[in-house]
Amino acid sequence: MKKLVVASLLALTSTAWAQTAVKVEDAWVRGTVATQKATGAFMKLTSPESVRLVEASSPVAGLVEVHEMKMEGDVMRMRAMAALPLPSGQPVMLKPGGYHIMLMDLKAALPAGQAVPLTLVFEAADGKRFSQEVRAEARAMGAPGAGQMPGGGHGGHGEHGSQGGHKH
Repeated sequence: MKKLVVASLLALTSTAWAQTAVKVEDAWVRGTVATQKATGAFMKLTSPESVRLVEASSPVAGLVEVHEMKMEGDVMRMRAMAALPLPSGQPVMLKPGGYHIMLMDLKAALPAGQAVPLTLVFEAADGKRFSQEVRAEARAMGAPGAGQMPGGGHGGHGEHGSQGGHKH
């Protein structure tokens, strides 16, 4: 009887885990040069259940935040977000000029072709968190898919602010 209960619980747990995995497609990071201290990571996220992207980290950066860029009046502004909602079954694009993951205080340059490890932390509707490891390829600035940000890069586009009081 105990074996049956344990087996049933394990089956339920593994089924729940499989259902909450977020599909990550085309993950990439804009490559950098030695003096550059920040860049963006981009990808397409699709969750089978409604979850929120609440945190990100990477060993290549001292600070990683989920950001949003949007027009306020005639100025493009970038701000950190506490959470990015991922509605059930609907793809959410993290792309230049929109939602993205900001990697700041870079520890070294990220040359084109380098695999950049990222850990994404999601929160389900019940408040439970789970993380997923992602490897994003660094792409050269002019490479296909490495779209330009307004102002020519992640360091010089319009004014930025951040909810945490950190300005870059």
